[in-house]
Amino acid sequence: MEYSLRISGVEPESIVDGKGFRYVVFTQGCPHNCPGCHNPQTHPFEGGRMADVRGLFAQLCGNPLLKGVTFSGGEPFCQPGPLAELGRMAHGRGLDVTTFTGYRYEDLLEKHDPAVDALLAQTDILIDGPFILAQKDLSLRFRGSRNQRVIDMNETRRKGAVVETELE
Repeated sequence: MEYSLRISGVEPESIVDGKGFRYVVFTQGCPHNCPGCHNPQTHPFEGGRMADVRGLFAQLCGNPLLKGVTFSGGEPFCQPGPLAELGRMAHGRGLDVTTFTGYRYEDLLEKHDPAVDALLAQTDILIDGPFILAQKDLSLRFRGSRNQRVIDMNETRRKGAVVETELE
């Protein structure tokens, strides 16, 4: 099956978008429009460019130093199907998947959307919640405001309840 998605861009080698050396896909389009957002250029759904999932996968396979792939935004859960496929492919190479979202995990579950569920199933670390300018905290790792959680999705699935982590 062919998968493509609208992206703002990629960062082929990042150390600030999750644990370890990462390939980052910045999706294009976000309904949250959080005041003070770090990536406001990713908000318009008609911006960015189209990218083929296989092409993105080929790029990340070219770097043997990568620990994982990160899906950021924009809002990744506005394009969950193609990202779930890219996550599946990354897991097949032994890479982990971190996904940022402005939604809360519980709200994603309530969607009962198979594509959203597929992306959640391919996510190892979920950083959830909208950016709230009044709760901005530059001392936090991998998130911008205190309300956002870093969720260990593998432990969350195992225990059946949200398990937060600090990603040391």
